[in-house]
Amino acid sequence: MTETVTTTLSLTGERTAPGIWHENYWFARHEAAYRWIVAELLPLAGRVLEAGCGEGYGAELLRTSGSEPVFGLDYEELTLEHVRRTYPQVQVVRGNLVQTPYADASFELLTSLQTIEHLWEQPRFITECARILQPGGTAVLSTPNRLTFPSGNWYHTRELTMAEFTELVEPTFDITHTLGLHHNKRLQDWEATNGSCVDAQLAAPHDEWPDDLRELVTGTTYRDFEIRPGDLDASLDLILVAVKPTDG
Repeated sequence: MTETVTTTLSLTGERTAPGIWHENYWFARHEAAYRWIVAELLPLAGRVLEAGCGEGYGAELLRTSGSEPVFGLDYEELTLEHVRRTYPQVQVVRGNLVQTPYADASFELLTSLQTIEHLWEQPRFITECARILQPGGTAVLSTPNRLTFPSGNWYHTRELTMAEFTELVEPTFDITHTLGLHHNKRLQDWEATNGSCVDAQLAAPHDEWPDDLRELVTGTTYRDFEIRPGDLDASLDLILVAVKPTDG
């Protein structure tokens, strides 16, 4: 199988990117959360910040789905150079997520997906999100579920359960949605015969994967995931939607 790569970023394990066949399951899993935001929360008038924008595909999806303007914030200059080249209409800035360069009440929507687990100062990040959101503004945050996510990712400083995630956010925000991301039927059917598709991907280098796993991974899309309330401890990723109080 020929590997197709559309990004110039090095694949380190810290973030995923589109166009890499053996990363396609993880990319589709991340994309599903952005697609949920697009379907449920957009279009939203006003300024949008993707905090921890990474490769930039999420910020670009928000922009092309009706958000304008969209800003991206990340700490790594090489990543931001890639975003500037690939998604030139996303306005990117280099900065620290716990001490951003933005003024108070700068944004109506803040998204930060699969990012908080990378941060040492998670409570400070939540406080900073509230500072730069307008009163009544919305934050959408996601993170891997510690109860189901494979252990050992050295880029993650602290993974969370939904109870821990909620405890972190609710002193500062009014939480409106607690959601979990799950496999849909196609992935469930494969796992009923073969076991965890995540474990299978981690069990061997991708050039040693059996054909059925290659086919599963390359064929996975965001439609192979479902985001819903309930059964949160069994979910793969956790998603919180929260609103900054108007009297805060």
